[in-house]
Amino acid sequence: MTIGLLRRPATRRVPLPGTDAVEAAVRAPRVGNGALFGGLALLTAVIGGLDLLSGDDLRLVPLLVVVPALVSVFGTIAQTVGVASWVMVVAVVSRLVAGGTFWDIVSSIVFTVLACLLGIGACALRIRHATEIARLRSAAVALQRQILRPLPIPTDQITAHGTYTPIEEDRLVGGDIYEVVQSAHGTRVIIGDVQGKGVPAIGAGFAVLGAFREAAIREPSLTGVVDALEDAVVRHNAFSAQTGDTERFVTALVLGFDGDGRAQAVNCGHLPPRLVHDGVAVAVPLRHTSVPLGMAELSSEGRTAERLDFPPGATLLMFTDGVTEARDADGRFYPLDTRLGRWARLEPRELLDALEHDLEEFSGGVRRDDVAVLALRRTPCAVPRPAEPSGRDAMRAAEVVSAL
Repeated sequence: MTIGLLRRPATRRVPLPGTDAVEAAVRAPRVGNGALFGGLALLTAVIGGLDLLSGDDLRLVPLLVVVPALVSVFGTIAQTVGVASWVMVVAVVSRLVAGGTFWDIVSSIVFTVLACLLGIGACALRIRHATEIARLRSAAVALQRQILRPLPIPTDQITAHGTYTPIEEDRLVGGDIYEVVQSAHGTRVIIGDVQGKGVPAIGAGFAVLGAFREAAIREPSLTGVVDALEDAVVRHNAFSAQTGDTERFVTALVLGFDGDGRAQAVNCGHLPPRLVHDGVAVAVPLRHTSVPLGMAELSSEGRTAERLDFPPGATLLMFTDGVTEARDADGRFYPLDTRLGRWARLEPRELLDALEHDLEEFSGGVRRDDVAVLALRRTPCAVPRPAEPSGRDAMRAAEVVSAL
């Protein structure tokens, strides 16, 4: 069995942040040293002036000990140490100048030093905790991006453009998946969404992707591919039950495109695609929607493949619920069909850019789920032209005709 090679253009990869980059980002100062210490000097001058005006009845300089604690909330360790050192010097000098008994001076100095050290310690703990959280986020997002291939992906039948935006939050890292595989049976495409969030959801998504990459090449029918995905989710859930993890289901839309221009779809509880053609964007009416992957035993009906209308020049849009369930500040859902009508004459890449920008603007930059979108366009097929006969061939043809 011979499998056509993918003609993949060079794709620019964005380097993922490593450990050093994560630590550098966390430890980077949020406020410049000039602004910080300029404000500290001004605050010291104001408090010192008020302290002189109030006399011995009200001492205000000791209030400066709260400044290192405030800086520890947003500053770096170096900034907190610098502020704490300045406060200790000012407070100690002020206490010595004010005079008093030996124990009063010693207790005041000890209190100031301890308060400043506590501010430095709090800053170190904050940065350590923030670094650990940033590492977890970076690892989860890096894992998910390594699982999913970069786009676009061209095959003999289609070119798959797309966009994928992870949520990049510890408890909200989703399980959106997609894949495009060229095989001897044509091109197979999947887009899906794993139930739940977090790294376990990514594990379930990886199980589906691994099964799809193998079955898309091995199975001659699209339903055979989906049956293999069902078995993969069932096996993953069985393993999850043994380890105490939650069992999950996966909604998926699986498409197949053969060399004769035919397109088929098997919908496993996923959102129906949208067809953008001739300036109009419409939802593709899929008559058979079966249960999600991992739940076949709950249904008495088997999964069937149905013909999909995908004319040349049209764009078929597949997406996850991160698009349709995005909300604005008033809680309204994103009106995908209305917005697609505005961009119905755009090319796939332009349409995706417009959708991504509009989705970001609509939600105010607040994402609640991963966003995965694929825009499929048929690959133009060159029709071979018959070769012009040479002079000798023309003469032979004429002789054959005259003999007849």
